[in-house]
Amino acid sequence: MVKPNVDVIIPIYKPGKDLYVLLDALLGQTVAVNRIILANTEEKYFDELTYGTFFQEKYAKHVEVFHLSKREFDHGGTRHRAVEKSEADIFVMMTQDAMPADNRLLENLIAPLSQELTALSYARQLPAKGCNEAEAYTRRFNYPEESRTKTLSDLPALGIKTYFCSDVCAAYKRNIYDVSGGFCRHTIFNEDMIYAAGVIQKGYAVAYAADAAVIHSHNYTNRQQFHRNFDLGVSQADHPEIFKGVPSEKEGKKMVRQTGAYLWRNKKSQLFHFYLQCAFKYAGYFLGKHYKSLPWFMIKNFTSNKEYWRR
Repeated sequence: MVKPNVDVIIPIYKPGKDLYVLLDALLGQTVAVNRIILANTEEKYFDELTYGTFFQEKYAKHVEVFHLSKREFDHGGTRHRAVEKSEADIFVMMTQDAMPADNRLLENLIAPLSQELTALSYARQLPAKGCNEAEAYTRRFNYPEESRTKTLSDLPALGIKTYFCSDVCAAYKRNIYDVSGGFCRHTIFNEDMIYAAGVIQKGYAVAYAADAAVIHSHNYTNRQQFHRNFDLGVSQADHPEIFKGVPSEKEGKKMVRQTGAYLWRNKKSQLFHFYLQCAFKYAGYFLGKHYKSLPWFMIKNFTSNKEYWRR
């Protein structure tokens, strides 16, 4: 059996020294990486990190960097631009703050793509050290221990979770990407779910590979959660062809109930903060879903991606 070529694509912004750790972890995988393509926003920040180092000498063979301005960045468009620089059979999307849990991440991540109709697979996300209890439980809720493959037939049972996917770490089959049109070129957020929904609706499958794991979590503030969920709501309002018939509210309520019950049993001191954060999340999401009724001054204060609106 011919082994597929694999490229890894990582959009980066203001990278720190963790980038070196990530590159080394990717180059040490059991599946050889052909190229790592870094889509860097604002060249000056990349230069600040690499100036006076051996970055070029150490990584030139496997790492390609291209730069763009903050005004040019788009969650879907920038990723598509990076994909066009790849000639690999499979490309893996990652974020700069995700770290492989072991050296078999890529091997396990691309394994489901051996099935002809599986268009992409996404990895499990494990909480990082120092992650708060609510966020850690949310990771377990969204990324369980069992793998599964999702198709359109799962929509009645799974609802919005059928389309769930995350570009924190996901592998895409290039031939299906090309024939399906690829990432939405202009989107504020959610380019991964929009793509996953599109291929599922075309008859393909999306796999969740639980044995492929990355360390990735955030302790967002209430304000950050509000902005993030406002953009999430905007992305859903902009794509009614996907989200209108399968709203996220049902899955969101289920997560709140289960997380609240877990904290009640194990960490009561975090309950108030958790429910307060849920209120900020829902407020942001609700306003984002109805952004077309809002005045511009509210939109620009609620969004975390002002460049999206300028375009």
